[in-house]
Amino acid sequence: MIRILLAGQGGQGVLSAGKMLAESGLWEGKEVSYLPAYGPEMRGGTANCSVIISDEEIASPLCNNPDVLIAMNGPSFHKFAPRVRSGGIVIVNGSLSDCYAGRDDISVYDIAANDIAMQAGDIRSANNVILGALCQITHIVKDKSIINCLNEKFVGKPALMEINARAFELGKAAVESGGER
Repeated sequence: MIRILLAGQGGQGVLSAGKMLAESGLWEGKEVSYLPAYGPEMRGGTANCSVIISDEEIASPLCNNPDVLIAMNGPSFHKFAPRVRSGGIVIVNGSLSDCYAGRDDISVYDIAANDIAMQAGDIRSANNVILGALCQITHIVKDKSIINCLNEKFVGKPALMEINARAFELGKAAVESGGER
């Protein structure tokens, strides 16, 4: 079982990334929990979601001490990094946040998601950069499952599908080229 907390601000694709991750787990026949939480603002407010993926039944959707934190901005990183369980993983969008957690019992990956998304062709694909990094680090779901979800989401929009698939691959490559701090 792996508990993942994705956090950022509205408009960064945090909830979309969490939903895609959960749907990918379903594609693979795993037990999945997806619990979104967001402020009343449409964009700019806080947004986070917890995703639990397991081979066994999930007793509770709550994710108070995640195994993995994905922080898309600085406030989310500093708010939630202290909650990550010892031995856990933090993936931070280094384009918008520092990566100093003040802890030596977790692994921190600094992924410049916004910058990489621009290389892929659209800053809105930063969430898929982070999903690529997550899959490369944890192997929680297969790449093919994420790509299937992208195909469903962007059906009839091949240019967006291509950008987001490229962002996913660039996120994986960012880990390979030394994203851990």
